[in-house]
Amino acid sequence: MFTGLVTDVGTVRKAEHRNGLTRFEVESGYPLAEIAMGASILHSGVCLTVVDKGEGARGAWFAVEAVPETLSKTILGGWQQGTRVNLEQSLKLGEELGGHFVFGHVDGVGEIVSVAPEGQSFRVTIRPPAAIARYFATKGSAAVDGVSLTVAAALPNGDFQVAIIPHTWEVTTLSALQAGTKVNLEIDMLARYVARMIGADAPKGAE
Repeated sequence: MFTGLVTDVGTVRKAEHRNGLTRFEVESGYPLAEIAMGASILHSGVCLTVVDKGEGARGAWFAVEAVPETLSKTILGGWQQGTRVNLEQSLKLGEELGGHFVFGHVDGVGEIVSVAPEGQSFRVTIRPPAAIARYFATKGSAAVDGVSLTVAAALPNGDFQVAIIPHTWEVTTLSALQAGTKVNLEIDMLARYVARMIGADAPKGAE
């Protein structure tokens, strides 16, 4: 379980294929003592398990593995050496929940339509896959590359917009967004359950 509040931006230092898995080594600012083997860490919206670790140039490096399904359904398939990654360690009981509940299960890959400055902030328009467009509601929550954001507007064509404050823009990878960029999207769990309760996501042909 995560909050969508990024605590570090890591860098992929190695990506290699091993027996059907892809292993990523990520350089981070986390102290080595704070990274446990088997721990869950959110990587730009994807929950991955630590399988190796060591001292790094600015803290610690750690390794995670992704299966082909994860690579094909997220932006991880395009990661390579030098890719910057939003990181968040799992939420501990008793810690402040400052964002919203994020599970690290990507629902789809969206595409940035536009990035427009609004004073010191930025309004970003995102096009989600058609199958999940209905889950984004004005004033609702969404995780974009693992960052908890409030939906500023849900547009009639299925696109949605988020307004990003300068701090979030500066301390995450969102500052690199531009038209055409692909992003991991996770819908708000509340929206998912409401849709199930009213039958909006029932399989075709179901009574």
